[in-house]
Amino acid sequence: MDTLSYKTIAANKNTVVKEWVIVDATDMVLGRMGTKVAKLLRGKYKPNFTPHVDCGDNVIVINAEKVKLTGNKWTDRVYLSYTGYPGGQKDITPEKLLAKSPEKLIKKVVRGMLPKNRLGNAIISNLHVYAGSEHPHEAQQPKQIDLNLLK
Repeated sequence: MDTLSYKTIAANKNTVVKEWVIVDATDMVLGRMGTKVAKLLRGKYKPNFTPHVDCGDNVIVINAEKVKLTGNKWTDRVYLSYTGYPGGQKDITPEKLLAKSPEKLIKKVVRGMLPKNRLGNAIISNLHVYAGSEHPHEAQQPKQIDLNLLK
């Protein structure tokens, strides 16, 4: 009996194959798009997924200003941040954040779906968000991906 065929293969930094993918956020619901982007960044769609290794792809999100939210979430949802000083709690709605910086809105949503540790900090650096349809990553030859085909 060949016992080597029963070995579990764990990916490491040297054996991981990272790809570049483009996601078009036009008319996509923010949270549903964010979960699939987080899974792409984490590498959960790959057969050699290893939880403690950054084995996900580099994701480019374009047209971030054309993202949608359902219901009254544009005005009713509130994102809180705290500076650490007395009276330093700040709040912002997604509507104001989209007007200020659409890139920050997408990054904030996806960051909330990643692990809250050093691995999550490393993974979020593989996300590149742009408000328009132009991006400076043509040299990496990214491939277009349709998030609706992913589970």
